[in-house]
Amino acid sequence: MDVEAIAAFGRDSGIHGFMNTKWGWPTIESVHFIALSVLLGSVGLFDLRALGFAKAIPMPALHRLVPFGVAAFAVNVVTGAMFFVSAPDQYMFNPAFRLKFACMAVAGLNVIVFYSAFAKGMRGGEGVSASLPVKIVAAVSLGAWIGVMMFGRLITYFRPPYHWCFAC
Repeated sequence: MDVEAIAAFGRDSGIHGFMNTKWGWPTIESVHFIALSVLLGSVGLFDLRALGFAKAIPMPALHRLVPFGVAAFAVNVVTGAMFFVSAPDQYMFNPAFRLKFACMAVAGLNVIVFYSAFAKGMRGGEGVSASLPVKIVAAVSLGAWIGVMMFGRLITYFRPPYHWCFAC
């Protein structure tokens, strides 16, 4: 990816201009964090239940919250793209951003594994424990989303120069 081409897209589309207004960046960052909270609040609760917490709550009941998490993820993709095209040089070469993206990839692959192998046979009424493979998938999911949050927060502390990225 070419930093200049991405920056030009941000400028030409008006995203860069909006993000650099008095309220642009803070508003989009607030929306990004709220959506991440909804995502973790829905997917994280399901993962914790699968790991054995709150066994009084049936797993299918928590699974009904997943569409809210999917919608929140979509909001995060849009707001995250707005950050990226507004300052691509601060993201492309940032090790925290790269690690955040890696954690998002792990979470995405994990969702594919869950829905292709385990979701259809998922039972889990009140007091029922999830199977060991489902617990592993839930632990990976929780760890990946915690990584997304942690590395996302660290992005602001790493404002790297171009020479930091040896793979770019």
